Amino acid sequence: MMDKKKTGRADESLKILKRVIGYMVSNYKGASAAVLACIIVSAAATLKGMMFIQSLVDDYIQPLLAQAVKGRAAGNTQAAGTVLRELDFAPLFTALCGLAALYLIGVITAYAYNRIMVTVSQGTMERLREELFRKMESLPIRYFDTHAHGDIMSVYTNDVDTLRQLMSQSVPQVVNSAVTLAATAISMLVLNIPLSFMTFAMASVMLLVTRKLSGMSAAHFGRQQKDLGTVDGFIEEMMDGQKVVKVFCHEEQSKEDFDSLNEQLRDSADKANRYANLLMPVNANIGNLSYVLCAAAGALLALNGIGGITIGTIIAFVGLNKNFTQPITQISQQMNSVVMAAAGAARVFELLDEEPEKDDGYVEFVNVMENQDGTLKETKERTGVWAWKHPHRAEGTVTYKKMEGSVVFDGVDFGYDDSKMVLRDIKMFAEPGQKIAFVGSTGAGKTTITNLINRFYDIQDGKIRYDGININKIRKPALRRSLGIVLQDTHLFTGTVMDNIRYGKLDATDEECVNAARLANADSFIRRLPDGYETVLTGDGGSLSQGQRQLLAIARAAVADPPVLILDEATSSIDTRTESLVQAGMDALMKGRTTFVIAHRLSTIRNSDCIMVMEQGRIIERGSHDELIGRKGRYYQLYTGNFTEAC
Repeated sequence: MMDKKKTGRADESLKILKRVIGYMVSNYKGASAAVLACIIVSAAATLKGMMFIQSLVDDYIQPLLAQAVKGRAAGNTQAAGTVLRELDFAPLFTALCGLAALYLIGVITAYAYNRIMVTVSQGTMERLREELFRKMESLPIRYFDTHAHGDIMSVYTNDVDTLRQLMSQSVPQVVNSAVTLAATAISMLVLNIPLSFMTFAMASVMLLVTRKLSGMSAAHFGRQQKDLGTVDGFIEEMMDGQKVVKVFCHEEQSKEDFDSLNEQLRDSADKANRYANLLMPVNANIGNLSYVLCAAAGALLALNGIGGITIGTIIAFVGLNKNFTQPITQISQQMNSVVMAAAGAARVFELLDEEPEKDDGYVEFVNVMENQDGTLKETKERTGVWAWKHPHRAEGTVTYKKMEGSVVFDGVDFGYDDSKMVLRDIKMFAEPGQKIAFVGSTGAGKTTITNLINRFYDIQDGKIRYDGININKIRKPALRRSLGIVLQDTHLFTGTVMDNIRYGKLDATDEECVNAARLANADSFIRRLPDGYETVLTGDGGSLSQGQRQLLAIARAAVADPPVLILDEATSSIDTRTESLVQAGMDALMKGRTTFVIAHRLSTIRNSDCIMVMEQGRIIERGSHDELIGRKGRYYQLYTGNFTEAC
């Protein structure tokens, strides 16, 4: 059973390596063909040099020696130097010059294919990182909720880097070795068949050892790459949470946890490299044994006059024997990086093969101009009037429905997995321009509802309609473009303050960004920064207070000028004084827009048109502030802090 598992891992590694090579060749067909041609020429030049040894000994050196011996046997009393001068070295010199030229070609082609492979490997790495990033951007939020960010980063760094060495070094080395093996095998068969089969038998032993040891190490290399991703994820988590670590004096425990993960990585890496590092010395010694056996067998055959073997044949053949076993040794030397790269490639392709976020929608969200007769005309200009562009495929027509901002939940059930529902039978509606607030204890499902409106997740049952249109029919980019969202967790990107505000609308002018900042009451603190709106933010805006970061997020939503707003704890990190200023700006921003608000500070939602009180995934109360206070139910308890009167 264990052998089958190892064989399966080896076969899986081979499939992955074939895919890597296919990926590389498909992007650089011409360059790959040039590399293959250069490898063939380089290997042929080396092989021709090996074969020349037989001709050198049998056709040049031995005749010259015979000529010199014959001169001395004839009684030539001239000095040895004179005898040498009378020998004809011209043919040998001509042959050696030709051999030198051949070796020069081999050197040039070897340099050429290695140089080309640098370009191919780096270009392939660039393309691979681009495809990884494009794939990541196409994945649903669910993927990032279920995968550690540090582990994903490890794919971009550690796993991709293993492929760089594979493509630039291991692949050309393996191809070169394969060409050399094939050409050398043919040459050996031409020289002597019995010695060739002896060499092939020893090579089979080397291949068997290689397959055995590489199969044993493949599983550990996969575990090594996984453990490396785990370590990277832990480090990233500790960096993000360093304040919490220090506040709770958790440094020593963090060190212990890291030591444990680091030890797992050391153990997997040790086992992986333990077997892989045995390959080269074992195969090298088997190759040396093959060399000795062929030399001894060749000498016996020559001494007994069997097969017409000459001294030149023996010398050439043992050279070819070395040339035949050396590529196997070289491949085994590369096996460490090959198997590691296969493990890394498996993780890379696992990410590339992830199912992207599905979008079957076809309704678009466009700017329109409203004519005097009430008809709508699509325009590229930002008019402030929006419409849903609804193509009717059967009729071949297109209709436009003015965007109003009504949202209806009709019996919605949702769970992050089918076995556990988070929301149950949610029924609600928001009329255009209304402010709808959600309150309730932590985990009641408030944020989940907003995640369903923008389709970060899809519901299990029920319907969500946006202006009477099932949101499944609306293209996700169009749906999300119609929504302005301020999340509870603010994220700022590396760049200027102006760039971060403009993130909400990439074509916004500086004036629009400044107006949005004024609306969010962020303008005053921005102008006090060292470079004002051109101040560069790094580290997720770490130089700003949490409240200032939140104000920039609100300004970012304001510049987008969306028809519908979702405010998820938008003022949770702002002090009471700042909150009153921001609330005024938020009220101005919300005017005329359908707005969904999630807030723990119930004072911020008193003016809401409807307040939904949620518990355990259900809406248990709904109404205006005064209505809910009058009922003295759950909302009354939350607002007054009186948990006994209504019990």
